Amino acid sequence: MLDLTGKNALVTGIANNRSIAWGIAQQLHKAGANLAVTYLPDDKGRFEKKVRDVVEPINPSIIVPCNVQNEAQVEETFKAVADTWGKLDILIHCLAFADKEGLGGDFSAIPREAFNQSLEISTFSLGNMAKYAQPLMTEGGSIVTLTYLGGVKVVPNYNLMGVAKAGLEMSVRYLASELGPNNIRVNAISAGPIRTLASSAVGGILDMIRHVEEVAPLKRTVTQLEVGNTAAFLSSDLASGITGQVIYVDAGYEIMGMG
Repeated sequence: MLDLTGKNALVTGIANNRSIAWGIAQQLHKAGANLAVTYLPDDKGRFEKKVRDVVEPINPSIIVPCNVQNEAQVEETFKAVADTWGKLDILIHCLAFADKEGLGGDFSAIPREAFNQSLEISTFSLGNMAKYAQPLMTEGGSIVTLTYLGGVKVVPNYNLMGVAKAGLEMSVRYLASELGPNNIRVNAISAGPIRTLASSAVGGILDMIRHVEEVAPLKRTVTQLEVGNTAAFLSSDLASGITGQVIYVDAGYEIMGMG
């Protein structure tokens, strides 16, 4: 039985009730985990209010601002975890960004600043957060991030984000090797296309979803809660022997050779 009772989980990347991170947070809560969540701060506090409203049903112990481009905020996030719980068992990394200039047109025309910003937020942040999480995972732990097929194959309009996800998947492997001796496991979930705030920036997302529904063996796409179920599994002792892996939760689309 999947039981996370007594486990402390930090979930990043919730933006609204359609976020994959929200699906993960719900399933971790359902399994009994204590929750901490972050939000992206903005001058008017709109993101904070939206996240607080969304997560109210799961009553997280900690809600803190965390812009991963701000090192002080990253450090404060993990200090809040240390001050509240003393230890951390689960880190859920659901952070990605690419400017519109990186999601269309010629790949070779992507501006340097857009490239660097996307890699910092989407890729570097995983290892950086793992650096802060490791000292708190005194009894071992699980780190789970989100990737996509566009990190290993060319997907129209994914461009820069594909490179960021490729780097993220390789980061998972290097972190799994580094942290394994401390019984900290690191894995990624490659989810099928889902309508979220983030995916809405990718041109043709609805066409992508319809294509998956036609081609995937299960003849449908997946839901946030299905991804959440896999994240909860990877966070539990049931997955104690799994690390450094990319688990596809995409209704089987990845296996198909002709789309």
